[in-house]
Amino acid sequence: MALRKILTDEDPALHKKCRPVTNFDDRLGELLDDLKETLAHAHGAGLAAPQVGILRRCVIVVDANDQMLELVNPEIIWRSEETQDGLEGCLSVPGRWGEVERPARVRVRAQDRTGETFEVEGEEIVARCFCHELDHLDGHIFTELTDRLYTQQELDEMMEEEQ
Repeated sequence: MALRKILTDEDPALHKKCRPVTNFDDRLGELLDDLKETLAHAHGAGLAAPQVGILRRCVIVVDANDQMLELVNPEIIWRSEETQDGLEGCLSVPGRWGEVERPARVRVRAQDRTGETFEVEGEEIVARCFCHELDHLDGHIFTELTDRLYTQQELDEMMEEEQ
């Protein structure tokens, strides 16, 4: 396992569509392990392979039980009509946050590291994270979905006002 460098939003790799994973081999396992280690080190909620420069459809998402889910070739197969608004940040857009509307619940179909297909459902922050990370696989970043980006200082001031 190794820590990988997380690319920032100016990097062209983050704006490209990823290719499906077709080889479920040791290299895939190594990539998934590296993504998990990198995510844990960065204290994030999710990480997609293009964020470390690998244009493959793989993401790691922390679920409601603080377990890291490995999602290979994931796709959202259902979204609730009910939505949620909330602040999002991104390891590839450090120090910036924006208000984004997402579905309140989603169901994802994916494969595991051996190629077995499974489905998983998430709500609230996990649903938000599924949507955010899967957007990365199609070359999109949350900044495309927000009207305004906030700095850490602005975010701190907003939190103070609410208290």
